[in-house]
Amino acid sequence: MSKPEIINALKGYTPKAFLNDLVAGVIVGVVALPLAIAFGIASGVPPARGIFTAVVAGFIISALGGSRVQIGGPTGAFVVIVYGIVRDYGYDGLAVATMMAGLMLFLLGAFKLGGLIKFIPYTIITGFTAGIAVVIATSQVGDFLGLTLHDVPGDFVGKIGAYASAIGTVNPWAIGTAVLTFAVITVWPKINRRVPGSLVAIVLITVLVLLLRIPVDTIGSRFGSIPSSLPVPHLPALSFESMRALVPAAISIAVLGAIESLLSAVVADGLTGTKHDSDMELMAQGIANLASPLFGGIPATGAIARTATNIKNGGRTPVAGLIHALTLLLILVALGRFAVYIPMAALSAVLFSVALHMAGFPAIRSVLRGQKSDSAVMIATFAITVLVDLTVAIEIGLLLAALFFIKKMGDLAQVKAFKNGYDPGDPASHDRNSLALRTVPEGVLVFEIEGPLFFGSVQKFEANVLMDSTRYRVLVLRMRSTIYLDAGGLHVLEQLWMDCQKKNIMLLISDIHTQPYLLAKKSGLEKTVGTENIFGNLDDALARASGILGVPYVPVSHEPTVTREREKNGSKNEFDSPGGPR
Repeated sequence: MSKPEIINALKGYTPKAFLNDLVAGVIVGVVALPLAIAFGIASGVPPARGIFTAVVAGFIISALGGSRVQIGGPTGAFVVIVYGIVRDYGYDGLAVATMMAGLMLFLLGAFKLGGLIKFIPYTIITGFTAGIAVVIATSQVGDFLGLTLHDVPGDFVGKIGAYASAIGTVNPWAIGTAVLTFAVITVWPKINRRVPGSLVAIVLITVLVLLLRIPVDTIGSRFGSIPSSLPVPHLPALSFESMRALVPAAISIAVLGAIESLLSAVVADGLTGTKHDSDMELMAQGIANLASPLFGGIPATGAIARTATNIKNGGRTPVAGLIHALTLLLILVALGRFAVYIPMAALSAVLFSVALHMAGFPAIRSVLRGQKSDSAVMIATFAITVLVDLTVAIEIGLLLAALFFIKKMGDLAQVKAFKNGYDPGDPASHDRNSLALRTVPEGVLVFEIEGPLFFGSVQKFEANVLMDSTRYRVLVLRMRSTIYLDAGGLHVLEQLWMDCQKKNIMLLISDIHTQPYLLAKKSGLEKTVGTENIFGNLDDALARASGILGVPYVPVSHEPTVTREREKNGSKNEFDSPGGPR
């Protein structure tokens, strides 16, 4: 049964461990402050909502999660979705969608479906992550250039058009502020890696702007004051109509939250040598997203960069995550009022830096060097994420990946025919089950299937078997390399049997594995073909064929290739691996 990782972590917890977690938690809390503000603004909500999310959701994810070191909060991945929801439905709509997504995430974990997220191909993750990075960077062009914009469309093309129309309002002071901020973020790690460059840049540039009275927009001039405490929890306005309209948005939040949180947890496992509980992590993410909107927050998930910062600074238990959230709360209470002086151009530079690291150029190069099908999936996912919508991008990406996979599996499947002899290329010396060691009686045709027999490979099967014009009385279908059969494959076997009946040919099946055999039995194919005509090895099938033809057959020593044969022979050796020897 899943349980929060903090329960295990606190067993034998020492003062030294607490000191390490305290240092890491405080550092991550300080790192999270500018990011929480920036992600809140980029999502189309007041900056305080980003801080509320980091405090509330961050605390819950660490307290209830299935990872020892995961740090939760608002992330760049949600910016695209959240901005669109706020634009179309307002904050109440976002709150409803976030809570619906939280419920979905909790149910995914409760029903032990956390492992399903791992089936989303790497190419899709790479494509939409790069796409999100481009969208985040694009959304910050206005503040980076200091443009005066009255209405910025949500779509990529619309944004570019709006920026082009307002190009005459460029503020050189804003550009200088943004460039200087970006330079500090880039150079600072060479000086000190423990103190985050984004924090140093924000503090330094904010002080510089105040002292020199540089004419640029700030959080205060754009959004007004920032509260110095968490708001009183309250439910958003709920209605059946709004919930129904927000289902697609909620699914997008849930899917993206699940992917990013589990991806972050996997990265953390690699850095610490631990193992997370994906189902417990999803339940914690679900509860966090149910609670965040109650306090005026936005969607939250596991944050890879903040999690890595936690680990690098000594955090090894969920206590560090709790301290991170409490640090943010203390900063909000004590220093929140000073956040209004942060220049918008400086925050845009922070988000540009985030987007640059998020793009994953090494991963993109790696995929582009690989198979063309993988590149096509990644490029399509990237383009649709940028130009259309993240949810559509994932759907199209999954569809393309599935189609390419089916084609590859179909291409791998082969059907070989052997009659009155053997395949010259058959390595008889290495395969005791080779047809080269056996004599096929006159009038018997042996077909061997290589690979799964499913809807993606049946066409090749039909072309080789159903269309064969050879005159024979017994057809032996050897399936020792076919460990999977689906409804399409089952149908083509039924067609083969009917074709054999019309031509007065006896159909025998040999070396049939467990899954195909059970499906054949359940569907009734076993009775149709005849139980006496289905065998676990080729020798029994050839003996049956010889009996039908009235000719003798001398069996040859063989190794069992299917489970039933191994169990019958009491074989428990190296041939017990799935599929047996070839």
